[in-house]
Amino acid sequence: GQLVESGGGSVQAGGSLRLACAASGLTFEAYAIGWFRQAPGKEREFVAAISWSAGSTYYADSVKGRFTISRDNAKNTVYLQMNSLKPEDTGVYYCNARLDSRSYWGQGTQVTVSS
Repeated sequence: GQLVESGGGSVQAGGSLRLACAASGLTFEAYAIGWFRQAPGKEREFVAAISWSAGSTYYADSVKGRFTISRDNAKNTVYLQMNSLKPEDTGVYYCNARLDSRSYWGQGTQVTVSS
């Protein structure tokens, strides 16, 4: 399986970005998908996740009310809509597909939020 993230960029605080994670080579609709981020000098941290059916979503407390995760199984793509961005949201954003013991990571996309 392969995951490719896109949509990162540089924005000012208060702005918005929409990240996309496109999957190939796996039964996408069977996988739960998560977004993680890693800031310079820090460990990778959980941001948001969505179940295989999109019936359940999960968010880190730091992004609740600002970020929205969604998926389009017909397009094999998961999205992360990020609004009201803050400088502390800066980092490399990775998507992860997980099913049982199988786990795939993308290469990441950079998000930079300036104050």
